[in-house]
Amino acid sequence: NSGRGAYRAALDSGRMVYETREKISKFFGSSDPSKVIFTSNATEGLNIVLFGLFGSGDHVISTVTEHNSVLRPLYKLEKTKNIGIDFIGIDESGKLKYDEFEKHIKENTKAIIVNHVSNVSGEIANLEYIGKTARKNNLYFIVDVSQSAGNIKIDMNKTGIDILCFTGHKGLFGPGGTGGIVINSDILIDTFKVGGSGVQSFNKEQPDEYPTRLEAGTLNIMGIAGLGAGIDFINEIGITNIHKKEMSLLKRLYNGVKDIKGIKIYGDFETSDRCPIVSLNLADYESGAVSDELFERFDIATRPGGHCAPLMHKALGTVDQGVVRFSFSHFNTEEEIDTAIGAVRTLAEE
Repeated sequence: NSGRGAYRAALDSGRMVYETREKISKFFGSSDPSKVIFTSNATEGLNIVLFGLFGSGDHVISTVTEHNSVLRPLYKLEKTKNIGIDFIGIDESGKLKYDEFEKHIKENTKAIIVNHVSNVSGEIANLEYIGKTARKNNLYFIVDVSQSAGNIKIDMNKTGIDILCFTGHKGLFGPGGTGGIVINSDILIDTFKVGGSGVQSFNKEQPDEYPTRLEAGTLNIMGIAGLGAGIDFINEIGITNIHKKEMSLLKRLYNGVKDIKGIKIYGDFETSDRCPIVSLNLADYESGAVSDELFERFDIATRPGGHCAPLMHKALGTVDQGVVRFSFSHFNTEEEIDTAIGAVRTLAEE
């Protein structure tokens, strides 16, 4: 157990955990590894941040692209702490309406909270633009990078991100049950849980210093080791090379299905850069039924329904139908993409 003993295994564990903090800090372009906080996933990280920063009378700006890991904490804060929330909408192509950010800023606005990449459409938010808006108005800039970490290079210093929350089990190739918070400013987040920390055991309060301030209890040592190995793999292959391959697969799938009769695709595919997600519907068929057919007949795994992103589906007009989401990674192949294209064509022609 890291930080709980002076014997060799405990010391080796502690070194591994710190080295992984350093890898993550460097990977995201932050300046202080001690402000890398390990959590069980992005949802836990976002809960820690949102409940630890906002209180009565605060106002925040977010977007309709957010996952419920942001929306539900905000709704709870709205109910229990009377915080104010405004959501930035999207245009017909699925892009955020960037001119709305300035319009929603109020005297009590404390932060802008943004989903870097929509898990429904794959659209990428312009972090540099939003970061400049946040800095100009002295607001915290909080970003959920669950869909983009490991797919797109993220530089917290360059984009002005104050707090970043990530999950380990997607593009970072880490095990399930891993994730974290990266803090790149002098922000004191209130403790979310308190308990054993391995240090200051006679202090009645949780230690003030990061990372122990937000890391009560035993860490997921094995998961952190796996997360570090995932980042090593990305650094070895090169994040640019990973994204290039994923974009190639995305274009292959999009071009293969876009002209099939009855297929409707969501998002702007004219842009040169997005994440490897193709969400579509087949005529008026319920997305769950299409997804079931893809799996049962063709052994293709897709995600149907609402994707824990209700405001995005309201904006797209797909609340009742949902969408069928194809998402893929560095390990998928052109042959698998061609199989998917053939399966969609078969279903459309029947």
